[in-house]
Amino acid sequence: MIIKDYYKILEFNSNKVNIQQIKTSYRELAKKYHPDKNIGNIRAEERFKDISEAYRILTDPSGRKKYDRIWNSYIGNKRAYRPLGKEETEEIDNTFFTILFGKNTETEATTNIKRKKNAIKGENIETEISISIEDAFNGVEKMVVLKSINGAERIVPVKVRRGVQNNERIKITGFGKEGQNGGNYGDLFIKINVEDNKIFKLEGANIITTAEITPWEAVLGAKINVNGIEELSTIHIPAGTQSKERIVIKQKGYINEIGGRGDLIIEIKIVVPKKLTNKETELFKELQSVSKFNPRTSRS
Repeated sequence: MIIKDYYKILEFNSNKVNIQQIKTSYRELAKKYHPDKNIGNIRAEERFKDISEAYRILTDPSGRKKYDRIWNSYIGNKRAYRPLGKEETEEIDNTFFTILFGKNTETEATTNIKRKKNAIKGENIETEISISIEDAFNGVEKMVVLKSINGAERIVPVKVRRGVQNNERIKITGFGKEGQNGGNYGDLFIKINVEDNKIFKLEGANIITTAEITPWEAVLGAKINVNGIEELSTIHIPAGTQSKERIVIKQKGYINEIGGRGDLIIEIKIVVPKKLTNKETELFKELQSVSKFNPRTSRS
């Protein structure tokens, strides 16, 4: 039997590494050899499976302790290739398979035959992450941490495409639960929640934002700059604009399901100054004395 050198698989020269180093190396290698980035590359797929297997064993305290006993005896001490007796070989086989698959009372040949006949794909795992509208619009890479029942962690790099839709699910092949009898790992499904923030709110493919203006800009009209999701836009405020009125800029909103753009919808908010200079106070008093407008009785 060939004993896999899990430390070498994760590109370490010895087993004198801590859990954080193992996680860091795993993230980098999993990203490099992930099947989604190496479609049709059988070697990359096998490498990815070895990396995932190595990470699973070395991040489990009990599994690593058992594995290290074998590693120290037959790899670390450079005795991996010496001739082994039948009893010694069977003992190593049983120990190694116990580390990988739990209790093992059968020979490797018998186990392999059963695996081929009864291979069952592992269960899928479902989780969700929240990202900002800006990250969803531009695309972003996130790290998802999966925890097993025994507390071991798996860190999965997730590439969120530009224009991902709210509640869309991303499939990551091979990051679900382990299969049975040699079956493939299940898949990981990640639901994406696109979160609103203080600046932008998502309504379908439209983006809602707010523009604050002064009372005199509302009365007289004005040109102002407004930040969109991608760029700065100049808009015209018509004279007599009221609070909560909306101005629409076509095709400056979010990305829809077919790659087009929704609209940027700007809601107007008239802001009254809390402190006035003496001159400003005089002008408002003068306006009050000459104006016949009364919002409680007039609709014009």
